[in-house]
Amino acid sequence: MAQNQLPEGFLWGNSTSSMQTEGAANEGGKGPSVYETYPATANSSDWKVAIDDYHRYPEDLDLMAAQGMNCYRFQISWSRVNPTGDGEFNQEGIQFYAALIDGLLQRNIQPMICLYHFDMPLHLAEKYNGMINRHVVDAFVRYASKMIDLFGDKVKYWITFNEQNLYSTSQAFQISGYLKGEQTPTELYQISHNVMVAHARVANYLHQTTSAQIGGMLAYSEVYPVSPQPQDILSARQIDEFLNKNLLDVFVQGKYSTEVTQFVKEHGIKLDYTDADQEAFDQLRSDFIAFSYYRSETISSVLVPDGTYPNYYLDYGGKENPFLQVNEWGWAIDPLGFRDVLTKVYNQYHLPMFPIENGIGVREDYQGQEIQDDYRINYHRDHLQALKDAMFVDGVKFLGYLGWGLIDIPSSSGNMDKRYGMVYVNRTNHDLKDLARIPKKSYWWFKHVIETNGAEL
Repeated sequence: MAQNQLPEGFLWGNSTSSMQTEGAANEGGKGPSVYETYPATANSSDWKVAIDDYHRYPEDLDLMAAQGMNCYRFQISWSRVNPTGDGEFNQEGIQFYAALIDGLLQRNIQPMICLYHFDMPLHLAEKYNGMINRHVVDAFVRYASKMIDLFGDKVKYWITFNEQNLYSTSQAFQISGYLKGEQTPTELYQISHNVMVAHARVANYLHQTTSAQIGGMLAYSEVYPVSPQPQDILSARQIDEFLNKNLLDVFVQGKYSTEVTQFVKEHGIKLDYTDADQEAFDQLRSDFIAFSYYRSETISSVLVPDGTYPNYYLDYGGKENPFLQVNEWGWAIDPLGFRDVLTKVYNQYHLPMFPIENGIGVREDYQGQEIQDDYRINYHRDHLQALKDAMFVDGVKFLGYLGWGLIDIPSSSGNMDKRYGMVYVNRTNHDLKDLARIPKKSYWWFKHVIETNGAEL
């Protein structure tokens, strides 16, 4: 292997979610998810069409294959394959994913499946309030096990929950299907625990029944103290412990962080935590550690009210870092933070690292000429160089590198103007236009990176 080249078999690819790509919200027997209740706003689209991948996926797979990609991480929509989430399975929805997987394999692209990306079936949200309820945990395990039975022989790489540590933050209530309640700290911790139980049961089933690989996935942001003031440093460390290491400890070691466990006890949080849950954790193992990385954040402890749980520190104490560039949405561009995350997590857990989302959102407008997105090239180049430094200088082992939404999709808030793609999709928030796919300058740059297996950035 040339010093600059990444290892043979390194996975290069693209990541998406179903609601941000598929569209066809009322087709193919799909049931409603909570996303069907989110209306369009001045700065976002609705979720009915997205980029119409349900009908156009062969074109998008051809674009990935022409670029040289050998991995595509996509999401199965729970409500497309099981319209109520806990009822009968929908054969037409299953057939859509079977055809997608076969299309990927025919193009020599490894499929990677994510089983849940915030789109709770509406029935389960309305009747059971989502993942706060054990019935929904059981329903998820049933759905996931069915997908493993159907596709586990063809799909080598799996994750359960996209960005699972977000269920340890204030975002948990929106993304878990929780529609009503007081959003208490006890409920937050119960949702986080229920999601981990669901992950463990599904991962154990996959390992028992297939030779496929699975890992937990986090949204990892490097968090810096705003100053050398000791309370700022402590706050930054606590954020990492409560939001990241607490889950990594279960993924790899089968037990929650000692610090977090003690915190729960001291604060009188009464969890429904059964012997069966612990048995599932005891059996749990991870084949890799997957995560998204877009930015770093900075915490100021003086802005955080006394008594705030570490889970919520960033809601109050986030500050802009004066040493870093930010995009229009205030996201700090920090490839060195990416390297630090890769290296410190690998040093502690010694599992292959797999960054499966990385990219930058920028407002772009196609005017008939190729979009010259050098800012995107620079972003990915700098992050890939950080990955190579983590590998060659620090000794980190990797499975691959997947960019986020490398064909334009609506952002997580539904904003089509916040574009991450190397391929422009011709629509706006409120005008579908013709949905044409148009490669940007970065598409050809990344094609060359893949051709040289990372040797030439």
